[in-house]
Amino acid sequence: MPPKKKARVSKTSAKSGKINDIEGTSAAGRKWKAAAPVKKTGEGSQSAGSAIFTCWLMKSEPESRFENGIDVKFGIEDLKALPDQTGCWDGVRNYQARNFMRQMKEGQQAFFYHSNCKEPGIAGIMTIVKEAYVDHTQFDKKDVHYDASCKPDNPKWSMVDVQFQRTMKRFLPLSELKKYHLQHGANGGPLKDMALFTRARLSVQPLTAEEFDFILSLEDKEPL
Repeated sequence: MPPKKKARVSKTSAKSGKINDIEGTSAAGRKWKAAAPVKKTGEGSQSAGSAIFTCWLMKSEPESRFENGIDVKFGIEDLKALPDQTGCWDGVRNYQARNFMRQMKEGQQAFFYHSNCKEPGIAGIMTIVKEAYVDHTQFDKKDVHYDASCKPDNPKWSMVDVQFQRTMKRFLPLSELKKYHLQHGANGGPLKDMALFTRARLSVQPLTAEEFDFILSLEDKEPL
């Protein structure tokens, strides 16, 4: 039998990722458990650039894949099954993706994107319930995302807490989103510059409000 997957559950309430940052190997490389109390540093003040985003897309793997004996699977249903339907999005080891997480604000929404699977695409919506704080997995030698270059007094990596909001009325596959991206690129439209296609390798991506709203409208339409 394969080793049991450990769980990491955030205790953050609604009131208050493991991510290799390659299309296909993403946020689910995380083991979910209670986020250890950590003191915030000045890291959250860093920005991913001048643009300000309020919506996001975050990738995770819904199918089993083992790293060092640990199953890194984590899909939308796994988030839904956690206590309070809330978990910490840890394991991000790409600076741009990390900086996008540092821009996130409590109450903002993100699409939960299934990656590295038979049919990648947008599976649901989650809400940011805790803003960026120190990702403690960088110091854990047993964690698949341990970073030996990180020191407790000078952490490199951050994470946020997310809470399940709902699944999509219908799954929105990458293949359909790509068709809209190509149409909008040729004729104009909200998905012409969508990061899923222009910065595909990033596991944490920004969305404009226009992009988010257009994608949301697709769940009520017939597949393209």
